[in-house]
Amino acid sequence: MKPIWIVDDDQSIRFVLEKALAREDLAVRSFTNPRDVLTAMEDDEPQVLVSDIRMPGGSGIELLAKVKALRPGLPVIIMTAFSDLDSAVSAFQGGAFEYLPKPFDVPKAVELIRRAVDESLREEVRDAAQSQMPEMLGQAPAMQDVFRAIGRLSQSVVTVLITGESGTGKELVAQALHKHSPRANGPFVAINTAAIPKDLLESELFGHERGAFTGAQTTRRGRFEQADGGTLFLDEIGDMPFDLQTRLLRVLSDGQFYRVGGHNPMRANVRVIAATHQNLEDRVKQGVFREDLFHRLNVIRLRLPALRERREDVSALARFFLQKSARELGVEAKRITDAALTRLMKFDFPGNVRQLENICHWLTVMAPAQVIEPKDLPPELSYDGASRSAAEPVEAAIAPAPAAVAAVAEAMAPPPVAAPAGAAWLGGLEQEARSLLLAGAPEVWDALTRKFEAQLIHTALEITRGRRIEAAQKLGIGRNTITRKIQELGLDD
Repeated sequence: MKPIWIVDDDQSIRFVLEKALAREDLAVRSFTNPRDVLTAMEDDEPQVLVSDIRMPGGSGIELLAKVKALRPGLPVIIMTAFSDLDSAVSAFQGGAFEYLPKPFDVPKAVELIRRAVDESLREEVRDAAQSQMPEMLGQAPAMQDVFRAIGRLSQSVVTVLITGESGTGKELVAQALHKHSPRANGPFVAINTAAIPKDLLESELFGHERGAFTGAQTTRRGRFEQADGGTLFLDEIGDMPFDLQTRLLRVLSDGQFYRVGGHNPMRANVRVIAATHQNLEDRVKQGVFREDLFHRLNVIRLRLPALRERREDVSALARFFLQKSARELGVEAKRITDAALTRLMKFDFPGNVRQLENICHWLTVMAPAQVIEPKDLPPELSYDGASRSAAEPVEAAIAPAPAAVAAVAEAMAPPPVAAPAGAAWLGGLEQEARSLLLAGAPEVWDALTRKFEAQLIHTALEITRGRRIEAAQKLGIGRNTITRKIQELGLDD
């Protein structure tokens, strides 16, 4: 492991930290100014950098910016006196791992440095894995079955039907099937049949001749011609208009079609991969999808699992998407704690992998620090929402009788000022808890805790006439906590 670098012009600070870290078997290298640190980084690199803010020859904030430009993933701890606290807080915007206020407690300082070391070591392992990580990944058995199927189909150009919920990555699988097929050197052309108006879809698929309709000023090649020698991916095939299904069946049968307005038959050597989130068997029974087309497409079927069926993959996917978002935005990739990952893994992700990617993009932009904690996750990932696929109210999940609701409301009401103790409302709470537990209601803890918190915050806001900071002070919680709770509990509505 590389040494810890300490930068401070105060010899006593350097001495104390050197001795304390040496007792922890951590190698240390000390510097008195930022200039020497930057010179040393031309040939060497620390595991963690601990720097003072105010030093002769440059500030710790300036050093932080330069170090982050050279080593984006290096954890930097900023030491600061109380008067420099504003500067330390602003250091987080520059990517500081944490700040250490002076005078500090030595064991706590060592603990903080140890946390930074652990984080650095984990990131080194993750970065090595991320550098080789493919866009399609998954250790879950269901995904391994998909990968095996792609491997078995690698020497084939057979028609494949991919099924699965929206956002599960059906197009990625189609691209992988193309990439690992004998047609890999040919084009891969994708079209979402549900996203194109019916009147234009025929022209998109088969092309049109000049003058075929108003606005057709030139001859245009359709997707079948564009995909000649390669693969055509028809996404959301279940939504294709019925009359176009007949034309598609003809192409799949003999490879022949006509452009819109054309009279000469065209031929295209195309492998077709189709995908849908719908149940095509049901669509056939409903009479909106041709049975013969269904059997023509359903030669090989691959079902993609929903993300809630492969929760063990959430951690690797989240880290991959954070790296991807950072590259796209040109910023340093944020790190996510194990606690935040645990929260993510409990969520059902109705939007599947696409929703997880969007959340990671949101975190890259909106999370206030470089290390993502559970409190930084978006509101829909609250613990209550994590345990069900839709953000349904707790009341709907438990569905107590109206009398029970009234009992909870009465139990949660604040006691009169003159009451010597909280026996009355605690008794009501005990009665409601007993009723719900005996009835086998799910998540009783969450249900009653949310009601309790909501009543506390509502009462405090009522007393302070809606002033959140004052309400938070009276409740003994932080400003950010009350804001987050108001959002989670829907008290803004």
